[in-house]
Amino acid sequence: MDSFGVYVHVPFCATRCGYCDFNTYTPTEVDSSHAQYLDALEKELELAAARGLPQADTVFIGGGTPSLLGADGLGRILTAIRNTFGLTANAEVTTESNPESTSPGYFAGLLDAGFTRVSLGMQSASTPVLKVLDRQHTPGRAVAAAREARAAGFAHVNLDMIYGTPTETDDDVRRTLDAILATDVDHVSAYSLIVEDGTAMARKIRRGELPAPKEDVYADRYEIIADTLAAHGYGWYEVSNWAKPGGECRHNLIYWRNQQWWGAGPGAHSFIGAERFFNVKRPERYAQLLADATLPIQDRETITDEEAHTEAVMLGLRLKEGIPSGWIGAGAQDVVDRHVRAGLLEQSDRLRLTDSGRLLADGIITDILAAE
Repeated sequence: MDSFGVYVHVPFCATRCGYCDFNTYTPTEVDSSHAQYLDALEKELELAAARGLPQADTVFIGGGTPSLLGADGLGRILTAIRNTFGLTANAEVTTESNPESTSPGYFAGLLDAGFTRVSLGMQSASTPVLKVLDRQHTPGRAVAAAREARAAGFAHVNLDMIYGTPTETDDDVRRTLDAILATDVDHVSAYSLIVEDGTAMARKIRRGELPAPKEDVYADRYEIIADTLAAHGYGWYEVSNWAKPGGECRHNLIYWRNQQWWGAGPGAHSFIGAERFFNVKRPERYAQLLADATLPIQDRETITDEEAHTEAVMLGLRLKEGIPSGWIGAGAQDVVDRHVRAGLLEQSDRLRLTDSGRLLADGIITDILAAE
């Protein structure tokens, strides 16, 4: 049975990280208060739920920096979701948090409000690497925050790490993994650095101030991460995500399984029925539209059957569970067979990446879709 999720985007950050191209705003970049945002968000949730959508099986509050709203602000958001969409029994409720804007009292407040899961941005245990990323927290703060969340009573805590940052070494990656393992969190996300056009990091690389990331380095670092986490009881369930048994992020599985969600907040994306749409990005315009009881949708598109198939294959093959073999068109079977012979895919009633195939997931998926 498919799950239904609610995503909430909090667009505020204290400072901007050099690699980030998300829809976020520092205090000098936006003329909108947290209170205005929360008022508008409550109205969006009310209007969305009136469309007869299901109760939420999962909630994920991301950003930006949701923890800038404090436990009270985040609790207000969760109350609004509970009063509009409603939550199913045993719903998973996650919020992202910046380690610098958390405390033991903050985590206790989240737990009291009904949150069940916390995701913390660690990125690296190396001070020089954090400096290259323009991250404001110290390496030890993320570790301390994870321990505080666990001590408050959170059974489900994620730490995010980024690998492949210019100037990073293999030892930096190993130190980060050692720090993560010392916290006993039940989930780890590890993402290769993507240098997005228009970011401060892209400009530094273009000027020669930083070396460009290298694909072979990404592969080496990924193997270090995968081998280390596997040796300590973390199973991969998506190419960039590992969990101890029962620690998988159910909300993110909604995306990867191409299921449905409502995205609330400035710039948030939704997928309802066969329609994908997204909200206006500027918080001021978002609040203005909702003050007039108008859903703040900027643009929408109807997903064709062909596009839905492409997305299902592209997302589903990144999962350890893979996809039904019957999803693959006859024209692509030769390509699949070639990758099976190379030890990159395994095929029975389902088609799955092997451990070696995970390193080349994007290329394999591209090959299959091109052959179809």
